[in-house]
Amino acid sequence: MTDDDRAIAANPLARLWRWFWRPSARHSLGAIFIVGGVAGVIFWGGFNTFMEYTNTLSFCISCHEMEANVYREYRKTTHYSNPSGVRVICSDCHVPKDWTLKLLRKIRASNELFHKLAGTIDTKEKFTAKRLEMAENVWASMQSTDSRECRNCHSFQAMDFAKQDRRPREKHPEAARAGKTCIDCHKGVAHALPEDYDDDD
Repeated sequence: MTDDDRAIAANPLARLWRWFWRPSARHSLGAIFIVGGVAGVIFWGGFNTFMEYTNTLSFCISCHEMEANVYREYRKTTHYSNPSGVRVICSDCHVPKDWTLKLLRKIRASNELFHKLAGTIDTKEKFTAKRLEMAENVWASMQSTDSRECRNCHSFQAMDFAKQDRRPREKHPEAARAGKTCIDCHKGVAHALPEDYDDDD
């Protein structure tokens, strides 16, 4: 036995590494490659399917905190019911379409699981007390991305200002010229504003 062999025998990680790369007497390299490829496709497909499931309305409102609070407000808005019949759901506003950005958003959302377990907002009173803080976090996120998710459906370039009601017909061109983003003016569009929100801040 050489000095290298003795060093490998004494080190469990080195033994594992050597075993991993050693050719198999039982299985051909092609079989290992095919099995690994199929397993990879199954894992990737399952992962993506689950990620898309977490974007559904039923998943978003499956916790009491969302169903009893913001969901009930959202059902009274034009994003839920409107003449065109186009419904916007939670993920349309809160989850990016780009896969990498979506994954990062899901990772950040794991913080919400901690608060679910901790009972941070499990009653109406707790929810109301934390509402401004939660709303400000969402508004800051939207401002930092230039209201990216809003612009999946709404953009100044696609708007026919002449067909809008008087107020948006005046305000939208001003906002476009000033470089404003959707959330600057539309904070209460899908959910009620927090009771302690001060528009002058």
